[in-house]
Amino acid sequence: MAAPDPVIHSRRHPLVQRLRRLKETSAADELCLIEGPKLLEEALAADIEIVEAVVVTRLEASDRGGGLLRALTERRVSVRRVEEGVLASLSEVETSQGILALARRPAFAEERLFTGLPLLVVAVGVQNPGNLGGLLRTAEAAGATGAYLTAGTADPFSWKALRGSMGSAFRLPLVRGLPPGEALGRVRARGLLAVAASAEGETPYDQADLRGPLALLLGSEGTGLPPELAAGADRRLAIPLRGRVESLNVGVAAAVLLFEVARQRGRR
Repeated sequence: MAAPDPVIHSRRHPLVQRLRRLKETSAADELCLIEGPKLLEEALAADIEIVEAVVVTRLEASDRGGGLLRALTERRVSVRRVEEGVLASLSEVETSQGILALARRPAFAEERLFTGLPLLVVAVGVQNPGNLGGLLRTAEAAGATGAYLTAGTADPFSWKALRGSMGSAFRLPLVRGLPPGEALGRVRARGLLAVAASAEGETPYDQADLRGPLALLLGSEGTGLPPELAAGADRRLAIPLRGRVESLNVGVAAAVLLFEVARQRGRR
């Protein structure tokens, strides 16, 4: 029986340097980094291809960590042991969760966005990765069938976005990088109602019929939807606000609208 690989103690080790480079330039790579047992469990359950992983002995000795390592071994994934400080230098959180994996980003056929009774999210220029992750998680929870993430929107497989989505980015079919006008055109070509979330919307969100095939257009946190895109929508919905609040976080607005769609469809 072969002896296990020695523990990596140096931050200059080639594997550690490769992981650090990916952390800094992940948006341009076909791979992404997954940190922590929970996200790794979600990735494995979604059948995401894990390329390699690093782990500290603290996690390896736990029941949960042992189960993860067995699952990785069954998939013939190379797992290296690293010193706590080395893994901490790669972590985005204050206390490392003990495991980091390199995974291949999922690729989704565009047809999957339109399965069943389509409910799409079109995220236009949502630049905060945490907000985008939360938006994808909400979309999946409300029964969305997929999402267009237009050019200028954050990377859904960055560390912060993955933490925000808690695995939803691995499961919810996504198409990235289209110009906003082209995304709207593809929605229209499929016969979906294009609904814009807008502070200047003519119709309160709970007075609109949202039961048919639908695409929800959501703009950036600061400026909202581009005026030409809002003007091109079939409906412009407003969420009435009280007090001196002028707008909602994009994830909160999406939750209100998506679960209204879910409520109406459930009623039908």
